[in-house]
Amino acid sequence: MSRIGKKPIALPSNVTLSVDGQNVVTVKGPKGTLTQTIDPDISVAVEDGQIQVSRPTEQKRHKALHGLYRSLVNNMVTGVSEGFKLDLEVIGVGYKASVANNVLELQLGYSHNVYLAVPTEIKVTAVTEKGQNPKVYLEGSDKQLLGDVAAKIRSLRKVEPYKGKGIRFIGEQVRRKAGKSSSKK
Repeated sequence: MSRIGKKPIALPSNVTLSVDGQNVVTVKGPKGTLTQTIDPDISVAVEDGQIQVSRPTEQKRHKALHGLYRSLVNNMVTGVSEGFKLDLEVIGVGYKASVANNVLELQLGYSHNVYLAVPTEIKVTAVTEKGQNPKVYLEGSDKQLLGDVAAKIRSLRKVEPYKGKGIRFIGEQVRRKAGKSSSKK
């Protein structure tokens, strides 16, 4: 049995969930509306303020989908009620970050600045304090879209292992390598 799939999802009072005939789950809350198409074999029902995801058989495919869709629905409920947040840090001499009209402008040591248009569902802010590395904050209700945008930003300048320069999550540990060492005679 799927331990994740069997867990019920608590439905907050300010969130509504509906399932239509094509098995499309729609979750509405104060932070927005999210929809997800669910496999026809998996059923979603609301009972006594809790969401229950169930499967028809014990097939391996159904077990896998059971846990997957329970996690997706849980992320949707959390997203529209509380939202998700990711914090990135830009580390490097001369590296800068700024935001204008939901377009992120990054100076990452290339010959030209990098401009990244962030989707309207994601709220992006850039903060630069004196003596600190620039920080980029991402907020949104869709966890998957938020992760995709963060991955795209990180891919613009990957963290290198020698000096640790690049874009990383705040608090992320990077394995450092030792540089060249001259032989002493």
